[in-house]
Amino acid sequence: MSETRRRARARTQPVVVTLPAEIDIANAGPVGEQLSSAIAQGAGIVIADMTGTRFCDSSGISMLVQAHRQAAANGAELRLVVLATAVLRALKLVRMDFLLPIYPSLDAALAPDAQPERELPAPSRPAGCGGGPAHVRPPAPTGRKAGARVAPLVVLPGRRSRPQPRPDLGDRLGGHRGDPAAAEGRGAPG
Repeated sequence: MSETRRRARARTQPVVVTLPAEIDIANAGPVGEQLSSAIAQGAGIVIADMTGTRFCDSSGISMLVQAHRQAAANGAELRLVVLATAVLRALKLVRMDFLLPIYPSLDAALAPDAQPERELPAPSRPAGCGGGPAHVRPPAPTGRKAGARVAPLVVLPGRRSRPQPRPDLGDRLGGHRGDPAAAEGRGAPG
């Protein structure tokens, strides 16, 4: 087969790159190199198969953005297949679903006329949490003009700031430094 025919066939055949269960700073570089290699070989469609991926941090998301840029520069398309709700939420939180097409299955991504998934699946509830709809508080008024652009907020799991002690709390509770039991005269819990 001639080189021209081989390249033409490579552009029509999607290339599937299976990504690991966890993508973080430790392995985002090698994973990005796998995607980069598939794109550089002339594939027209590269599918990042994240069906087994259960965790993806900001370095993994950054790697996907870089792979998308490389694919666009080479006239290729990068598609994602994501099953894990946590990964899908992280990607949608940073609006990756507007940058890259996200599919619910590998078969859907492989289809020639594939349409990406646009709706986030309903989260499953652990047993004993009730079956009713989740209660969501409406957003508070912000004072911004209607239609004003807002930068997306990125929240990384496990990166919570600790609340700082408030110096006036002890004064409100009678100098007992935030222990309501001591403030009511019941003594400290023991």
